[in-house]
Amino acid sequence: MSDHRSSDPLANKQQAWSALFSEPMSELVQRYTASVGFDQRLWRADVEGSLAHAEMLAAQGVIAAQDLADIQRGMAQIVAEIESGKFEWKLALEDVHLNIEARLTTLVGDAGKRLHTGRSRNDQVATDVRLWLRGEIDKLARLLAAMQLALVELAAGHTDTVMPGFTHMQVAQPVSFAHHLLAYVEMFARDAERLADVRKRVNLLPLGAAALAGTSYPLDRERVAKTLGFDGVCRNSLDAVSDRDFALEFSSFAAITMVHISRLSEEIVLWMSQNFGFIDLADRYCTGSSIMPQKRNPDVAELARGKSGRVVGHLMALLTLMKGQPLTYNKDNQEDKEPLFDTVDTLADTLRIMAEMVGGITVKKDAMERAALKGYATATDLADYLVKKGLPFRDAHEAVAHAVKVALQQGVDLAELPLATLQGFNAAIGDDVFEVLTLRGSLAARNVLGGTAPAQVLAQVARHRSRLAGG
Repeated sequence: MSDHRSSDPLANKQQAWSALFSEPMSELVQRYTASVGFDQRLWRADVEGSLAHAEMLAAQGVIAAQDLADIQRGMAQIVAEIESGKFEWKLALEDVHLNIEARLTTLVGDAGKRLHTGRSRNDQVATDVRLWLRGEIDKLARLLAAMQLALVELAAGHTDTVMPGFTHMQVAQPVSFAHHLLAYVEMFARDAERLADVRKRVNLLPLGAAALAGTSYPLDRERVAKTLGFDGVCRNSLDAVSDRDFALEFSSFAAITMVHISRLSEEIVLWMSQNFGFIDLADRYCTGSSIMPQKRNPDVAELARGKSGRVVGHLMALLTLMKGQPLTYNKDNQEDKEPLFDTVDTLADTLRIMAEMVGGITVKKDAMERAALKGYATATDLADYLVKKGLPFRDAHEAVAHAVKVALQQGVDLAELPLATLQGFNAAIGDDVFEVLTLRGSLAARNVLGGTAPAQVLAQVARHRSRLAGG
């Protein structure tokens, strides 16, 4: 590694701004205010933004072509040092920006000092975070698609698998397991739409706003935006350096997505329990007990459920961070990064492992069907049958309630009541009623767009496959 000693003030002084001050920053304050321990993960975005800024400065005649060449050469070495783990991150230089700038000045001299012309760390950090987050959004979009596809493929094999649908955690009506799974696909599809919408507002360039008021140098902000792949520039310099709405929006998206993951995780935990016995998970996604040898615990699902609180908490932290800040940039904003970083990491890891776990689910069809038979799930079908025979729905509802009461007293299902008994509740009931009272008859009857009929569910599986394939 090259020698870092230099006459450059950024490399050797305690702070880049210390000429104004009569005493050095205390070690405690230095540790308390430094962010390099966590914001160094922005290094690649910082380098990309700096190179785009330098190229524009040279094109505008603000710096010489040789300065640009020196900056590019120095940045290439810095990238190599960071990627190889040889770069020395210095706490005294506070953050990722000053660490890179100091090393650049050590390597290329005055050209490194000229790089910061026309910008401030205020617009620099806002640019870095947006660049970094944009890349993470694109990765998360792919993970969300993989999560949806895992559910779709599991659903594709179970359009005829009957399970109880619940309201109030009570058996309500029969649905197919595939239909149930596709409800989560719809949730994650909305999450993907939210993420794509957030990306639009992330992908605007703050650079050129400088500290807060813009700059007197003839910058071409649109050129930098085009170089970095931004859709446009932030139009107000005050807002550009202080805005963190994009981080709040992203965190809101992430919290909602984790809530959806938590709901699915809760169902997986219930379905795997002995009381339900609807599914089994592969051993690689379970753990055992230190004292009870029979246990297979769904720890991945439980932990995913728990991590939703972590991400929701980060959203609350960021909202609270911003609520009392006057314009423009304040040091408070340094606290935006750790919650944002952890939100990205937690969501990415959770999506990845949940998609894998869903792909390894074994479905116990018989257990699902037995459960659907327990709660008089076809009672509504009997009421609909009577309505089609001419009875007003409220009267049909009351007649079926009496039928269910008798079935409960006798400990049998509605389909097991003799025809004569059923006709005692309404004379319009005929032999064809028993087709209506079967679980699969109930499924098939709901052949309406969005319904649980196998034909409708197969159509939805095809739609989702086409959508996720980009068709």
